[in-house]
Amino acid sequence: MSTLTGDQIWPAKDYARIPYKLFTDEELYQLELQKIFQGPTWNFVGLEVEIPEWGDFKTTFVGETPIIVSRGKTGELIALVNRCGHRGAMVRRETHGNERTHTCIYHRWCYSLEGDLIGIPFKRGVNGKGGLDPTFNEKEHGLQRLRIESFKGMMFVTFDHEMESLHDYLGPLNREQISRIMCRPIKILGFQKQVINGNWKLYQENLRDTYHASLLHSFFVTFGLDRVTNPGGTRLDASKGHSFVFNRPDPAAADSLVNEASSQVYASEGVKAERVSLEDTWFLSFHKQYDDDMRLYLACLFPNAHYQQMNNCLNTRQMIPKGPGSFEVVWTIFGYEDDTEELAELRKFQANFIGPAGFVSMEDAEVIENMQTAFRNEREACSVVEMGGRGPILMESDNKVNEIPIRGFWSKYARLMDLEPTGGER
Repeated sequence: MSTLTGDQIWPAKDYARIPYKLFTDEELYQLELQKIFQGPTWNFVGLEVEIPEWGDFKTTFVGETPIIVSRGKTGELIALVNRCGHRGAMVRRETHGNERTHTCIYHRWCYSLEGDLIGIPFKRGVNGKGGLDPTFNEKEHGLQRLRIESFKGMMFVTFDHEMESLHDYLGPLNREQISRIMCRPIKILGFQKQVINGNWKLYQENLRDTYHASLLHSFFVTFGLDRVTNPGGTRLDASKGHSFVFNRPDPAAADSLVNEASSQVYASEGVKAERVSLEDTWFLSFHKQYDDDMRLYLACLFPNAHYQQMNNCLNTRQMIPKGPGSFEVVWTIFGYEDDTEELAELRKFQANFIGPAGFVSMEDAEVIENMQTAFRNEREACSVVEMGGRGPILMESDNKVNEIPIRGFWSKYARLMDLEPTGGER
């Protein structure tokens, strides 16, 4: 796969055709780890509130590389590759903790929070025998340090020390939207994790796809959380890799005739909007908390981050690839420190929208696994990505019947992978 050019890979220069082999090729996946996850991108690794005190740490992954993110003595953020300089074991195996040093369980090599090698058992041997050569230099064998920056409490890491700042990478669109959701001190309410047996890029497509939302997720249609008849649309940043999809409530939704007309739109496509009901509709309550009227939106940051509002459920998602046919999703559900007890409880209940068994997210996982199975051995066929039109990739759309952000993702992907077709959409 690596010997192919962009012109050989892409049947359509506007990324309206996506070859299925891009989701299954092992050699291509290895290049993605190198050129994307260890390349010139910022990868989301969690929230600062997870490590508030000196010595607090969390472990996670960038691509398939294990890392440690910790809080230094003066409050600085530190990111290290979680791989011992001696024999390559993971130094930290816990998900979270508090320590002033990092010690590998295998041979007890000890590192400072900054990654410096500061202790080697039996360095000079025992009773004059064994030990390291006198020329051994500890400074050459510390933990690899990565660049880490934070915006409004969201932490990002890059392997590229020449990378543009996180501020510039996010761009105005995401700085605006992150500032909206991270508008005051937050409080973590819980985590959910799930491994999905599909290619990581299928998840990136899925979350940028406004077309499927109310067709696949009957919960959305039944309870009016997201319908194509509601106001909404999509926005892309200048790189095309970051996108923002949103939905606003229909101000006329209380009108029974309007609701009936909306239901008829779906009924004409065979979608039944009254298949399920709730015994307790409090679950659908909405507490207005911002100056705008958005109740459902999802922002996608290339390559692995998402942040979302669904009614009053606030969450971030971190996507971690686990091979060409598997990835993990980590949801972090949060609220604000000054939430009332009732609002905090509502947020927890509405977390049932998402996660492995969520009223909404459950179906995304099933479809992705279904797709991976269907084209696992396909080398020639392609998917069709034409909703919303072909040709130039639009920066903004005022409807949700489009797949434009998906084409934007592939445009950014092709540039990073050096696989752009001649004259391709940028």
